Amino acid sequence: MTRHVLLNNIDHQDTRVIHYFSPEFGDNLHSALVFPTEFTELQKEYPILLRKDDPQGAYQAIALLGFAAAENLYLNKEHATGWDARYIPASIEKGPFLIGFQRSGALQDEKPDAVVHIDMAHPKVSSAQGQQLFLAQGGNSPYLEHISARLDTIHQGSVLAPVFYKALEQLELVEPVTIEFTLCTSEKVRLTGNYCINEQRLATLPAEALVQLQQSGFLPLVYAMVFSMSNIRHLIDRKNNSLRQ
Repeated sequence: MTRHVLLNNIDHQDTRVIHYFSPEFGDNLHSALVFPTEFTELQKEYPILLRKDDPQGAYQAIALLGFAAAENLYLNKEHATGWDARYIPASIEKGPFLIGFQRSGALQDEKPDAVVHIDMAHPKVSSAQGQQLFLAQGGNSPYLEHISARLDTIHQGSVLAPVFYKALEQLELVEPVTIEFTLCTSEKVRLTGNYCINEQRLATLPAEALVQLQQSGFLPLVYAMVFSMSNIRHLIDRKNNSLRQ
């Protein structure tokens, strides 16, 4: 059950949010929805893959966090935040916050403004512990400013994503990928249903197509996806280390 309300410094002066990640808060996810606006940071830590919920539907990008249901190999209680990585996907780090829209005036054709909402029923919302949202004088705390930036990453990324993925399809840069490997226990793992960048196709793109990708700002995002695939080996190492403990 959720209870979304508009965040403000009067009703929520004493509201705090626990900035910690663990299974008890529902953070044991094997993948996280991610957005092109964070690819350059994500590539340093996670494999970035594409998926489709419907074969005829649109692509969505995910950061792979584990190889089984409810397995997040980046959760580590020994770390201050419970998350063992330099960057946390925005869709997870945002916690109980989300962007809403409201009009500041009475005009129906007026573009609505983006505002921050909070789910007061979220398990990370507290009055006793966690990060302060507002300063004593009413201004936003550094934590809330950080979360607002992450929400903007999601908002801008959700606008950019369909345009970017359509460009990849038009240039035939997407191909299915099967991830197969054997664990230290001799158990075999096989993941299907994901897509990645076709590196051979990328290497043979006509010059005009590369220029088009560069001018649109998409080329760095394509290479971020390519480079991120090396993190699959790191993720396998995390899995093997967890099995040895």
